[in-house]
Amino acid sequence: MAAVAGYVDAVGFLITGGYFVSFMSGNSTRLGVGLLRGMDEALLAASLITSFIAGVVLGASLRRIRRRRPEPSILTLLAGLLALCGYLATHGLELPAALLLALAMGAENTIFAEGGEVRLGLTYMTGALVKIGKGIASTLFREEPYLWAPHLLLWLGLVAGGALGAALYNQLGATALWFAAGAVALMAPASLTIFPRREDQPSQPENF
Repeated sequence: MAAVAGYVDAVGFLITGGYFVSFMSGNSTRLGVGLLRGMDEALLAASLITSFIAGVVLGASLRRIRRRRPEPSILTLLAGLLALCGYLATHGLELPAALLLALAMGAENTIFAEGGEVRLGLTYMTGALVKIGKGIASTLFREEPYLWAPHLLLWLGLVAGGALGAALYNQLGATALWFAAGAVALMAPASLTIFPRREDQPSQPENF
């Protein structure tokens, strides 16, 4: 999923000419700069941020509606949105496609949630890099070795996905989004064997 996030963000970055569809810290900076440089830049950044938040709301709502096993529903929604984005972008509607990509990436961040909290941030890696640094420090002091390894793999997944997305976009244009949609579509049924039914888990308040 981190690789998909990197892949989609790279394609979105190239479609929009330097804006992000999953990395909202970057768009927040662009919003601040745009308020001084030009309202068009600020408006695009603000629109992407708003769309991302709407995606989180949508994913969180699905977690409430499909309480027992929400992940396949979220992944199916994500695959559909990515496919629609591919269609729009290949027909010259890059801006609506970018906004829907941000919506999809917002929803993706609700897949790994537990007790109302995100367990894995799939579209932002600052936290993962901090954990890598802290884990390396623990290893150096022989406290808890290799705690950094899973976070490194998560970061590498996003970077590898970004590189693949950029490469395929250079070759295929926005058609590259269809590959992301197909990958997520395959993950939806697979998630049935990965995520347990909610009734099999201890009862928790579902804030997400």
